[in-house]
Amino acid sequence: MSYKKLWTDLHANIHHNQMGDLDAWIGQARQVLDFWPVAYYPMYMRHNEAGAPLEDLYPEEAIQADWEQLRAAVKRVNEEGWPMFMGYEWQGNGSDGDHNVFFLHNDASMLHPMLYTQLRDAYKDTEAIAIPHHVAYQLGSRGKNWATHDERFSPFAEIYSSHGCSERDTGPFDMERHPHMGPRTGETCYERGLEQGWRVGCIASGDNHNLPGVCVHGTMCVLAEDATKEAIWEGLRAGRVYGVSRTRMEIDFAVNGAPMGSTVAPGEGQMEIAITAADAIDRVEVLRNNVLHEMLVHSGSWERQPLPERFRFKFALEFGWGTNPRFYPDQLSKHWVGSLQVPGRLISVEKCWNNYGQKLYNQTKTGCEFELTTSMRGDGDHWMGASGARTEGFVFEVEGGIHDVLTLTVDGKEYALPVSELLYTGKIHAEYEESVQLAERTFGDVAHYRDDLFWHNAYKVRQRQAVPEAAYTLRRSLTVPMEAGDNYRLRVWLRNGDCAWVSPIFCR
Repeated sequence: MSYKKLWTDLHANIHHNQMGDLDAWIGQARQVLDFWPVAYYPMYMRHNEAGAPLEDLYPEEAIQADWEQLRAAVKRVNEEGWPMFMGYEWQGNGSDGDHNVFFLHNDASMLHPMLYTQLRDAYKDTEAIAIPHHVAYQLGSRGKNWATHDERFSPFAEIYSSHGCSERDTGPFDMERHPHMGPRTGETCYERGLEQGWRVGCIASGDNHNLPGVCVHGTMCVLAEDATKEAIWEGLRAGRVYGVSRTRMEIDFAVNGAPMGSTVAPGEGQMEIAITAADAIDRVEVLRNNVLHEMLVHSGSWERQPLPERFRFKFALEFGWGTNPRFYPDQLSKHWVGSLQVPGRLISVEKCWNNYGQKLYNQTKTGCEFELTTSMRGDGDHWMGASGARTEGFVFEVEGGIHDVLTLTVDGKEYALPVSELLYTGKIHAEYEESVQLAERTFGDVAHYRDDLFWHNAYKVRQRQAVPEAAYTLRRSLTVPMEAGDNYRLRVWLRNGDCAWVSPIFCR
């Protein structure tokens, strides 16, 4: 069966004091996602009489009012034809780990028992799932308790988010952003759940508390028959899911025709892998029972291939950096106006957005226009928000020839982008003169033997090196042994450091 690949952020937490922004959250989700299961966050940090900070549930009256507001909004959006699901974060007493609970229908109640088994039993007659996240924290202290897991109630786990990676306790993306909760441990990681025999898939999603769909924190894909809530729910229930750390990848993974999340019978397996990524694929790790079974190295397979007269290629543009708020406290954000024109054909544009204020419009076969807003401010005003500036950008797929010249216009300036140069190297286009003028207006005479003040505070556009279609696509067939108890899954790495984690195919 052919499935649609539908993208979402399964972990965007809107808090009680943010409910006035609910429509803005929904608007952002509809710009960057195909559907959205909202995860209402009913907790806040209260202080007891001695001043100790204790995370606790808001008063029941406030929570229920928020839940009804959320219900009304989800119903309205559903009536408009867009798939949105109600949900909330459940933590209990911390002994079973944190889970986001989602519902197919919009008539469910929000419950707060102390234990995972109580939560499961409370929803035994409800179309509900509970997805564990940041599972590799300490057992008993908000890490996942695999001993109480129920694969029917929790068909997959979130193993990458703004917290880092919970797949294992080795490798990249360590869980260091929340040092008070970490570090990560192998005792509760995703691999332990697989080793205990659970049929559990894997995804990535943001754990965002400021807006949904933050590109740099990860998103997930579900394989569904169509874009209805019922079809999406069936795909989630079946575990036909995978996650990416940043840019999106179109991934098909099957054994004997059965897709990710499936269970197959023992015997010889014919594995099919097809990937289309946003940048050059470096390697694909085929894991059998958490151990590398085969490494499919893609780097080195395409670089010397001659290019045809017309070919497809991808490249990314990132906008941001700029003024240091310590030096220019009144220059905290930057509004960009730009366009890209191509002499060939603009195939697609992927939005790599991390904050509000982004627009893509007038997209045609020969170009597009956009407006972006970037900032050097972090989100430190939110007690669970991420800190640090983020860029905004796009991944463009273009069809053309080696002698074509694309035209990038940013804030009234034109930049010629020869395809031959795009394929050779990355490049930075800086608003350098504007930075010099700002320094002189602010400080007067700034003559110095280095240009740090100008370069460090210049807004910049990073043009990443382009790659041809042969670099960002991979098709492979493997014959693999399938023994009872086996599971096979994929870990995909791009040249730019992005990663994808693909749910296993199980043998029973």
